[in-house]
Amino acid sequence: MVLLSPSICGIRKLLAICEGYAEQHGLKYNPKKSELLVFTGKNKSPTCVPPVQLSGTLLQRVTEFKYLGHIVTENLKDDKDMERERRALAVRAGQYADSKAYCQTFYTSSLWASCTRRAAHALLVQYNNAFRALLRLPYYCSASGMFADAHTDDYFAIMRKKVASIIRRVRVSTNSILKLFAERLDGPTMGRFIKLHVQNVTGSISLW
Repeated sequence: MVLLSPSICGIRKLLAICEGYAEQHGLKYNPKKSELLVFTGKNKSPTCVPPVQLSGTLLQRVTEFKYLGHIVTENLKDDKDMERERRALAVRAGQYADSKAYCQTFYTSSLWASCTRRAAHALLVQYNNAFRALLRLPYYCSASGMFADAHTDDYFAIMRKKVASIIRRVRVSTNSILKLFAERLDGPTMGRFIKLHVQNVTGSISLW
């Protein structure tokens, strides 16, 4: 479970509601397995964060945590989650060299909206190398050529489809919060979708 609030006061109120519900139903939260993450703005970081307690125990503040397999960081950068997927891809490619679909999952990639060029390039290279290994091709062969010959999506095509899929699902959602994001054309998800199409034309990942 994740609680979100724009202030420490709000988080404390939400925790109080959870504690009250748990007490009424004979449940108890485990503070040792609960963490506090404070998102930082661009070039901004709080100098002092008031303590937050759960069941009388001070919650440990962290800079990142994994939620449903996706790594969330305090600066909202996706580099670490992309590195997680790069490592997972390397393992899958080695163990399942005969399974093309298994190497194209890119778990939670539709959520990536902010990353460095280095992180994006590392994952791109890993995917290209994995596909070369799958087809038993030399490492120096053309990436675009091998995907065209195999009639298979390259890295950028997969990313475009992933982002297009989440945009479509968000737009038809009945959730009011998701609909709010869907209506924002200047949002990070739509911004990434546009950049991915530009990358397809320029053949560059410099826009990440």
